[in-house]
Amino acid sequence: MGLYPDRIPYWFSKLFSSYFWHGDRQNKRVYLTFDDGPTPEATDFVLRELAKQQFQATFFCIGDQVAKNPEIYDLIQEKGHRVGNHTFHHLNAWTASTDEYLNNVDQCAELVSSNLFRPPYGRITGKLTKGLKEKGYKIILWDVLSGDFDPNRTSGSCLTALKKNTRNGSVIVFHDSEKSFQQLQKILPPYLEFLRENGWASKAISVS
Repeated sequence: MGLYPDRIPYWFSKLFSSYFWHGDRQNKRVYLTFDDGPTPEATDFVLRELAKQQFQATFFCIGDQVAKNPEIYDLIQEKGHRVGNHTFHHLNAWTASTDEYLNNVDQCAELVSSNLFRPPYGRITGKLTKGLKEKGYKIILWDVLSGDFDPNRTSGSCLTALKKNTRNGSVIVFHDSEKSFQQLQKILPPYLEFLRENGWASKAISVS
């Protein structure tokens, strides 16, 4: 399995079952998620596209971006979407110390009120998992990756993989960041139409 496969294999999610990888496979529902925002152009675009289909989503926000764009952060919630903590500085759990990382999560929590947490790059350690759970966080990963962040991929290949890999309960990752915006504009609208045409609803993540 590559470092960032389009779809997480079932055996892998079962091996690390303490994390939330996907929802109920019986219901015709998916969970759209957006990482690394909020940013003025990209997040505004995402909110407009979601509204067209009446879809709800979960936005994993970087604290530094919330500090720069508080009005967009507020708008996300006003539109009925949910937010999650994505650290303050988009830290890599494999290079930052445990204390540095948890302090960065706390710094983000001063601006982002949520019990949902997604580790940047999908990277996490056992010590951090324990520390985050002690703080009351639910760690949210994914089973489908859009590929919108990869400059070496075409929008067509991303869209084809998304359609192929989406299943009931899928947690799908997009990025409402400046870096991914060009690809996102090409991928997101047709993918949302695909979901609607095939009977899927999109809900914000809610875990107990």
